Amino acid sequence: MAQEYDVIVVGSGITGGWAAKEFTEKGFKTLVIERGRNVEHRGSEYTDMQAPWQIENRNLVPEDFDEQGRYQLIKQKGYFKGATKQFFADDKEHPYSYPDARPFKWVRSYQLGGRSVTWGRQSLRWGPKDFVANKKDGNGVPWPIGYEDLAPWYDYVESFIGVSANRDGLEDLPDGVFQKPWEMSCAEKVIAKNLRKAYSDRRLIIGRAANITEPTAEQMKLGRGQCQARAYCKRGCTFGGYFSSLSATLPAANNTGNLTLITNAIVERVDYDEKLGRASGVSIIDTLSKEKRSYKARVVFLCASALGSVQILLNSKSATFPNGIANSSGVVGRYIMDHFSGVLADGIVPGLDDKFATGRRPIATYIPNYRHDQKDGVEFVRGYGFQATAQHRTKTPTHANKAGIGVDVKEVANQPGPWKFRAIMYGEMLPYFDNVASLHPTKTDQWGIPQLHIDARVRDNERKMIRQAAKDIGEILDVGGCVDINVNTTPEDRHIAIGDRIHEMGGACMGNDPNTSVLNKWAQAHDVDNLFVTDGACMSSCATQNPSLTYMAITVRAADYAAKLMQKGSL
Repeated sequence: MAQEYDVIVVGSGITGGWAAKEFTEKGFKTLVIERGRNVEHRGSEYTDMQAPWQIENRNLVPEDFDEQGRYQLIKQKGYFKGATKQFFADDKEHPYSYPDARPFKWVRSYQLGGRSVTWGRQSLRWGPKDFVANKKDGNGVPWPIGYEDLAPWYDYVESFIGVSANRDGLEDLPDGVFQKPWEMSCAEKVIAKNLRKAYSDRRLIIGRAANITEPTAEQMKLGRGQCQARAYCKRGCTFGGYFSSLSATLPAANNTGNLTLITNAIVERVDYDEKLGRASGVSIIDTLSKEKRSYKARVVFLCASALGSVQILLNSKSATFPNGIANSSGVVGRYIMDHFSGVLADGIVPGLDDKFATGRRPIATYIPNYRHDQKDGVEFVRGYGFQATAQHRTKTPTHANKAGIGVDVKEVANQPGPWKFRAIMYGEMLPYFDNVASLHPTKTDQWGIPQLHIDARVRDNERKMIRQAAKDIGEILDVGGCVDINVNTTPEDRHIAIGDRIHEMGGACMGNDPNTSVLNKWAQAHDVDNLFVTDGACMSSCATQNPSLTYMAITVRAADYAAKLMQKGSL
């Protein structure tokens, strides 16, 4: 007989951890199911306390990974190192497919805590204009919620996770509940000051990081400490200085005594009770033994990542839902999005050669989207921002690889040199109906589950953005005071790999109309009232800001709503 719980949460990452915390603290017996292995906070897989000489292969990924065909699309990423590779899923072990001409970079982390162990921690609110963009320009499904619906939940999330940020007073990037911000470098301050003088709409601000600078009593009670500015975040943070499920939400849930957690368990499908017209629970496959089991619950929250949840929905077939549970609209798998780049620029900030930086700040700077209200005759809709940083450079490109030891290396390191400012575009991709994820008709993984096939690409609107962003950033660097400016753009005929920014969204979008959307304003399935999807799959558009903070706000709002219905006996 299947074990029974009040709530089943699928996934233990950023949203799954939050769902677990909210339900357990409200007194509900909650089961969290993680497909990956167990990882202990501060455990043996954390490498953040290892010195450089203690890391195998000088932190390089072994060459035989190429020979074995492993990690084919992620291995080019700068953060994929010997000290972090254990936190990323291997494409060879967990295959998926895409058209040969349009590779999709699906970056996954299959362990307890999911990608919350390795995320970039940029915590940006969406603004009011982001939630009305679909309705305004007619692309995608109109959002059923606005900024005012999420504002109190943003406050709630920020208070718990700890966000270090400056109060910038920007309408389109609202301020929140912040701890002491990180300081800009001298070069960044020069550029920020010049931009404020020249523009009314283009600002360089310090990033908003989920790295705590002034720990609260609540955070310290969970064992979290102040960020030490070591920039080893993706190795796992022993101090708990950055927010992750492992350091914060899961421990909080565990403290209630209402949490049950299982790992190495892939959710094959959401089970559907035809008589009751509701989800009855989930069926899982043990990754090690391949044994199948079922669990029952009053409510199911899918938090398996955007594409992970889409795969589960599509594979949850029944007499009522032959094309996947909650898919009467046929929209499950549609409107796949990600932020895209295509522009990388840099320049030298002169006059600061005698200045040096100390510490390793855990967050970059940010130029928020200033294209909400189109000007200058541009021919596209939506917009883009830039994530940027300025770093001090010695006269040699790097002293780390300079020949010599001891005094010789120290002399090179102490030589004055220029400051280089670098910026990369983050563009908003429109929600296209035929950017789609589907189950492959013949290919399965090692557990017999159909592989996900992902076919998504940028279109003309995004190409126009790239062209304009290249002009803009060149001008911004010039006005900011840079010299020796270089602007590199992706060629017009080259495929831009979606997923590269690791902000994949869509596939089970929210909307008011059950005929055109999967979820309502509470992230509750139109077709199945005890099924909720609160990870990136629920997003109806992608804005330009990093999305994790919005996922969290949507999750706690949905959990609060579901809990009230459960208390009333409606669910």
